[in-house]
Amino acid sequence: MAIHKLFLLPGDGIGTEVMAEVARFIDWFSSRGIATFEAEQGLVGGSAYDAHGKAISDADMALANAADAVIFGAVGGPKWDDVPYEKRPEAGLLRLRKDLALFANLRPAICYPALADSSSLKRHLVEGLDLLIVRELTGGVYFGEPKTITDLGNGQKRAIDTQVYDTYEIDRIARVAFDLARTRSNKVASSEKRNVMKSGVLWHEVVSQVHAESYPDVELEHVLADNCGMQLVRNPKQYDVIVTDNLFGDMLSDVAAMLTGSLGMLPSASLGAPDEQSGRRKSLYEPVHGSAPDIAGQNLANPIAMIASFAMALRYSLGMGDWAGKVEDAISRTLDKGIRTSDIMQDGMTQVGTTQMADAILHELEAIA
Repeated sequence: MAIHKLFLLPGDGIGTEVMAEVARFIDWFSSRGIATFEAEQGLVGGSAYDAHGKAISDADMALANAADAVIFGAVGGPKWDDVPYEKRPEAGLLRLRKDLALFANLRPAICYPALADSSSLKRHLVEGLDLLIVRELTGGVYFGEPKTITDLGNGQKRAIDTQVYDTYEIDRIARVAFDLARTRSNKVASSEKRNVMKSGVLWHEVVSQVHAESYPDVELEHVLADNCGMQLVRNPKQYDVIVTDNLFGDMLSDVAAMLTGSLGMLPSASLGAPDEQSGRRKSLYEPVHGSAPDIAGQNLANPIAMIASFAMALRYSLGMGDWAGKVEDAISRTLDKGIRTSDIMQDGMTQVGTTQMADAILHELEAIA
């Protein structure tokens, strides 16, 4: 049986609590002989800054680079608001993405039937929602140079961020989206702002070319990013796979997340290019939610997004797609039984804490297995 090397980075706030529940799932798989995991744990974010003076150490980066999958919690909190910009907790996540070349971010937005009434939209708009946003993660305005603030004198300053995309960056993220669409409903919406941005003009051109040359069987729609945001609120189920750049992907995926009722529910995956020898991709899996320092340490955090992120690791990095489906089914069955954490609590349901929610999901997984 192959040994799967996992590197766990709990981070800050509720990241440590929800990661502890994932560790229980890892132990569950190992104790039943389903898989053999070799899991190590490191520091990232504010906890790493406290220990090393930086958001992630070189030693932990080396462990991340050697892992089959990195499982990431959450970073940040008021404690570190005044640390230098380049050492802020979020810099650890940005370094992981950059150094591991994790260019493809997969953000599913799934509305479980049991939670359709938790959405801010009407039930008929979100019930059965299952869309996937494929966000380019290592280019665009977050990484483009120059990135400066210049003192102009007389009390004036000028801030510059640069949106930069090369053809190959757009080409490879488009192919990820089209490949994934072929496993779903065979439909892709490409979102940019070609009406006002030159990078959008190139994005439209490259995605169209990749589609025509390699994926003519997939339905392709081009939609301006502002309109896409509006359409996600008006009629989200019209979309299946949305592919977009780093900036718009950041915003659109958060809009899509809230359609489901809670940021605490949704996982994500960040993937690199396949290795030419092994075919293995560098990968990082994380919940969409933040570190939520206001509820940290109180057994209030919803662990579902973290557990679902582990399920995505099973599917995309560890060759255990069947078991990924079982974990996801166990989550759905738990919700169907009316078990809720405080963020998704509804009248008539049973409110539980972080550990108790994980207990319930493990119980359902045991029944399925």
